[in-house]
Amino acid sequence: MAPAGPRTIAAAPSLDARSGFCVESFLLLLVCLALGMLIARYAHPPIGLAPGLNWWLINIALPAMVVQLVPRLHFDLHLLYLAMSQWLVFVAAWLLFAGLGRRLQWSRARIGALTLVAGLGNTSFIGYPLIEALRGQEGLAYAVIADQGGCFIALAVGGIIVASVYSGQKPHPAQIVRRVLMFPAFVALVSGIIIGALGGWPPLADALLGRIAGTLTPIALFVVGLRFRLHLGRDQISAVGGGLLYKLVLIPAVVLGIGALLRMHGLPLTIAVLQAAMAPMVSATILADQYKLDPPVANTLLGAGTLLAFITVPLWNFVLP
Repeated sequence: MAPAGPRTIAAAPSLDARSGFCVESFLLLLVCLALGMLIARYAHPPIGLAPGLNWWLINIALPAMVVQLVPRLHFDLHLLYLAMSQWLVFVAAWLLFAGLGRRLQWSRARIGALTLVAGLGNTSFIGYPLIEALRGQEGLAYAVIADQGGCFIALAVGGIIVASVYSGQKPHPAQIVRRVLMFPAFVALVSGIIIGALGGWPPLADALLGRIAGTLTPIALFVVGLRFRLHLGRDQISAVGGGLLYKLVLIPAVVLGIGALLRMHGLPLTIAVLQAAMAPMVSATILADQYKLDPPVANTLLGAGTLLAFITVPLWNFVLP
């Protein structure tokens, strides 16, 4: 998929014409993240605050953003790499940590946790805001494809399989299919493709969807801050260090290298690499918790990866075209 000619997405306000970097947007991310962390620590928020806000994000804000942006795109087979790169991140993590785990005599639970949390990136709740800040709304449109066509399906299908295998349970195909088809953002993706084929949204509807979608950035980073945990035990150092090195440094370089070999270039390749470099996924950590896959390692990797990604992703952005 690529931006359609007459309906090219306008770039966000920028201080760097080469990268589309917007200082105000990036500062908003940091402020909302810090605010969530401070309130969680000092203000004693209601127990249901984070789940309630998460419900809004998953069921309202995220679908609104997807269904607003997707009609502005048209299909291009060369851009399948945006989605496939996220599957590459997941499959490579599974192969790497399964082999490394056997060599280091890690438990099956730890191997499963690292596969999930290092193999699945937060390509929506952190990825969308960060990419919009770094590359503007044109980059955000590509980020939606990498997220919904790649990372979300990798979570819904591959994530459930890995969680079941390493916890000793049996995956249920019908449950996996239902999980994919009923996810609100996936429904929005299909709806957006249909709306785009019919000519796109009228200006008023597009503006209203944009207003709703605009709530995603501050609320998502605030919720990440509310749920932030970082407790590194001595026995976790090798696992967490390996997971961080893979997620933030190694696999983005692999995605960049393979993309170059396939003659990918420009913004699609840049967004594929940035999404591959994104912080670990909150939902993958929750899945690891639910299946009892070494929750301490999963949560520590999530917390450390979230903080470090605010340094490493801009660095990747700086070196990319």
